[in-house]
Amino acid sequence: MNRPLVAILTGAGISTDSGIPDYRGPNGLWRRDPEAEKLVTYAYYMGDPEIRRRSWQMRRGNRALRAEPNAAHLAVAELERSGVPVRVITQNVDGLHQLAGMPARKVLELHGTVHSVVCTRCQARGPMADVLARVAAGEEDPPCLECGGILKSATVMFGEQLDPVVLGEAVAITKACTVFIAVGSSLQVQPAAGLAGVAADHGARLIIVNAEPTPYDHRADEIVREPIGTALPALLRTLGEDDRESRES
Repeated sequence: MNRPLVAILTGAGISTDSGIPDYRGPNGLWRRDPEAEKLVTYAYYMGDPEIRRRSWQMRRGNRALRAEPNAAHLAVAELERSGVPVRVITQNVDGLHQLAGMPARKVLELHGTVHSVVCTRCQARGPMADVLARVAAGEEDPPCLECGGILKSATVMFGEQLDPVVLGEAVAITKACTVFIAVGSSLQVQPAAGLAGVAADHGARLIIVNAEPTPYDHRADEIVREPIGTALPALLRTLGEDDRESRES
């Protein structure tokens, strides 16, 4: 018997309990400080050394580099360990799903990861921690050690396209899943937001767990407005119990 596949799309809201701010919410950073958006906009970053210097200082204080998984991340990993086929598609760059115990091969990072850097010229990659150590030692805009090119966080900046391979895998999982849960996402940033519609179009049970209304609420089979840290673990426990009962019956 093929067991139902659960796809979980996670946005910034799942990580706020870990101390990582929501950038697009009602009190998000981009609404409070529009100038900050330039620090993660590709054209500004590549064209202005001062923007890059400010960006590296911002990265030194990035809470995502020191954050720990919260109850919601742990609940997702626990569902996977129980034997339910689970795939995570995340808009987050914090790596907390993997830190919570989700196998890396079962997590698709649509927007990349803050824990690595990439050279914009030769595409060499390396640990963010190594480059931040160079910044702490006095390099304001550290170049690539391989070719001297401009380094950036291995995240998708504003003005960059998502990796088509990763996006293609996300679409395939969404089409194949039986249950699609969108958690802590405004479902406003395309193309990730559109996955909710793809899931509904292909017959999946669509569940939205988010404090604010989303453009896909009218397609949802269930909407949960309660805090994610308690609502998601409860929801996933129910899914796990339903899976066990179906196998035992």
